[in-house]
Amino acid sequence: MARHSLSPQITIEIIEFVRSSEMRKGDHLPLQMLADLFRVSRAPIMSALRKLEERGIVRAEANRGYFLAIDGDKIDVASKVEGDRGGGGEEPIYFRIAEDRLSGVLPERVSENELMRVYDLPRTKLLKILHRISDEGWIERLPGNGWSFRQALTSRKSYEDGYVFRAVIEQQAMLLPSFETNAEGFSKAREIQTALGNGGYDNWSRAEIFKANNDFHEMLVACSGNEFFLDSIKRINRLRRLIEYHVTIDRSRLPKQTTEHLHILDLLEADRRNEAAAFLYTHIMGAGRIKAPQL
Repeated sequence: MARHSLSPQITIEIIEFVRSSEMRKGDHLPLQMLADLFRVSRAPIMSALRKLEERGIVRAEANRGYFLAIDGDKIDVASKVEGDRGGGGEEPIYFRIAEDRLSGVLPERVSENELMRVYDLPRTKLLKILHRISDEGWIERLPGNGWSFRQALTSRKSYEDGYVFRAVIEQQAMLLPSFETNAEGFSKAREIQTALGNGGYDNWSRAEIFKANNDFHEMLVACSGNEFFLDSIKRINRLRRLIEYHVTIDRSRLPKQTTEHLHILDLLEADRRNEAAAFLYTHIMGAGRIKAPQL
């Protein structure tokens, strides 16, 4: 039973790994390497690879293992999202932890035993959620069985200031002489934003929506070629994650938001960078004005 419940989430994580690693058709997916990477046994990895084989994403070769059947960037986003919705039911606990930390119910430092008791979870399931949170950057492991939550935005004032900071930094990053468009990054962003606008906004989880839009903005700042601009944006995005989860998503405005994202890409590809930068600033400040009153 445990093996079955792990499989959908592992399937998603393998897809994310393949895409983020820019793997190509024919690349090998070693079973033990994936098991070590996701801190699970080989059994759920094997189950996930079989599911990916059924989708035509990987192929099995006798006595050799599994290999990518298509390029990583060609994996259909819609199939990924379908897999997400079939996950192991961890989202409610994940968001309870987020809300409890934001409201102060959870202290800065917690033990695994305490979290297991509060959320009535076995250690294996708790660790899976904690590792996800750690990967997102809002908790870190301490020696032993302790964990420490990292700093986060907690007030309306800090939230508003964060949007102003993002608007200024992202606009200026786009205007740097070192800024260069990224054809592959733009193509991937278009795919994800189009999927989000074409129904994903109604079905994706809050975490998926945050990631899609977070990745879009970080991709644009990365085009500046300046690591300090990118580091600052990654930091503010990590700080605002919890409070963003706390804000009620008005899903009806997400199609407009994705349209604006696609318009920014259109302007950049048409070499109208000054217009794109001005539009980006207005886009970010507008989102902040809509969301801040909810806090």
